[in-house]
Amino acid sequence: MRLPYACAEEELAAAGMSCSATEICPIYLELTAVAPSGPKLLVAGDLHGSSATLASVLLLSEDSAATWKEPAARIRGGAIDQLQFSAQAVWAAGETQYPLPRDPFFLLSTDGGASWRKQPIGEEDSPGTVQRFWFDSPKHGEAVVDAGKTAGGGRYLSYESENGGESWNLAGGSDKPPKLKHAPPDESPEWRIATSKDGKALEIEHRLDGAWMRAASFAIEVAECGK
Repeated sequence: MRLPYACAEEELAAAGMSCSATEICPIYLELTAVAPSGPKLLVAGDLHGSSATLASVLLLSEDSAATWKEPAARIRGGAIDQLQFSAQAVWAAGETQYPLPRDPFFLLSTDGGASWRKQPIGEEDSPGTVQRFWFDSPKHGEAVVDAGKTAGGGRYLSYESENGGESWNLAGGSDKPPKLKHAPPDESPEWRIATSKDGKALEIEHRLDGAWMRAASFAIEVAECGK
């Protein structure tokens, strides 16, 4: 499969890319997270050029990776790094990556991934990335934001939500990465993302009887802008 990309001039310009017949810009797909829930499967990452992130990507399969759709609009300059899928409640964490990592956010779904809404974590236009998060119930969750070495009050900021991620309360800061109060279970993954042997595709693999089996494959290069 190859993700569509329209080479929108405005989006390319926002990422500082100038593409033409004499300066072709290849566009690549990166997938960084996968999360299952029964026959449903979420995969997330971003589209990027050689030096800049263009947009976030969130993909949903409802038939064990046979077919795919994009249930959420792409976020310009954004990337999604982490997922948690728990029946009807789903969380996707990411940040705006261009020109520098900032404005960490969550995409939230309460209907099994059919519809999504974006919620920021922290103040607007602040540097940082969601280092890790976990919801131990549909309502209660914790998150740690890496705000960078120059952040006042500590590099690592701890947040807590009591309403499924609709809002977040700052619980404290630290110079060392804090542990989550409710850590995710230590389980061996049944799904993973791997690169094909020829390096041209990202493969979604499912572990079956101790062996990894390919369930879906996405081309890494999705477009050549300027042609």
